[in-house]
Amino acid sequence: MKILALDQSTSATKALLFGPDGQLLDSLSLPHKQYYPQSGWVEHDAEEIYQNALAVLSQLIDKTSLSDADLHCLSITNQRETVVVFDRDSGQPLYPAIVWQCRRGDPLCQQLITDGHEKMVHQKTGLRIDTYFPASKLTWLLQEEHSIRQKLEQGEALIGTIDAYLIYRLTGGAVFATDHSNASRTLLFNITTLGWDAELCDLFSIPQKALPEIRESSAVFGKTDLNGTLSEAIPICGVMGDSQAALFAQRCYSPGDAKVTLGTGSSVLLNIGETLRYSQNGLLSAIGWVYQGKPTYAFEGIINYSGATVAWLRDQLQLIDTTAETEALALSVDSNDGVYFVPAFVGLNAPYWRSDIKAAILGMTPSTTRAHVVRAALESIAYQIKDALELMAGDAET
Repeated sequence: MKILALDQSTSATKALLFGPDGQLLDSLSLPHKQYYPQSGWVEHDAEEIYQNALAVLSQLIDKTSLSDADLHCLSITNQRETVVVFDRDSGQPLYPAIVWQCRRGDPLCQQLITDGHEKMVHQKTGLRIDTYFPASKLTWLLQEEHSIRQKLEQGEALIGTIDAYLIYRLTGGAVFATDHSNASRTLLFNITTLGWDAELCDLFSIPQKALPEIRESSAVFGKTDLNGTLSEAIPICGVMGDSQAALFAQRCYSPGDAKVTLGTGSSVLLNIGETLRYSQNGLLSAIGWVYQGKPTYAFEGIINYSGATVAWLRDQLQLIDTTAETEALALSVDSNDGVYFVPAFVGLNAPYWRSDIKAAILGMTPSTTRAHVVRAALESIAYQIKDALELMAGDAET
């Protein structure tokens, strides 16, 4: 039996096929468009993401000549903090998906911090009051889009992270559920009670009834025939946010095990065991996973721009034609020649938590070349990862 997997990331949707021993047999990917309607705003078309998911899974099944009998289940991993509000009856999005990079919730976050809510929110969630997480952006949406607010209040609309949205669509509306790793990224989830928190929902004016059921990652999340692609429906089983999925897949099962994920952004996660602890150095306390009712916790350092920095060099500055060029360019010079890249395109997260900082390239002289800038950009990723690891080491000693 083989396992289909869907990896819905910030930039693309990938279908993967794994054999019974966990070996990757094949994969296909489809990118989706990024929308920037205003400075600091980032959106995705949730319908495009769903259609891409169906298309790439169907194409992989055709490519590998799979039959229903070959497949054990479909597993899903996803970009975590991106959020969708959609119609309960049709499953159609009522507004573009608001992406984790989007900063439109900044004013509300700053007001909540000024009003003294930061300690309470941190104790309950392990997170910071920051627009990286969707709660403040959902508040903004309900304030700006009165028809959506009315639908939510009347029970006609639902709120979900990407996993919950895809599960709802793939099961034809039969299952509206998420897992702990995704729920815990909303600023609405209590990491000690392992459920939605009424006080947090009230703080952000989010109707709790619009939020999904929370299941363990290993649970069954309904069945899907991929909109008729399969003659017999298969279970959806194994649902986890992408960074936590990487922590588990890389066998970081014991306290002290750590991993680094390099994608559009980066996530550094350190397993800290079954006892919740809070960082003294600006890191997050996160849910790794919950299994048989027992949570595994982690410290996390979030980096907003990693692969996205390289994409910016390619698409905006046009210093390179392909991302693969960066290695040779960076190695073509002996050093960065004093050039440093600060990739604060949407501010800086752990450990700084500064949404007001802007990106910058520093130290340029008349002798600076594109190779120096590219090298500095790659080094900026390494510097941020090094910062997170050093802070984790400091927390581990306390």
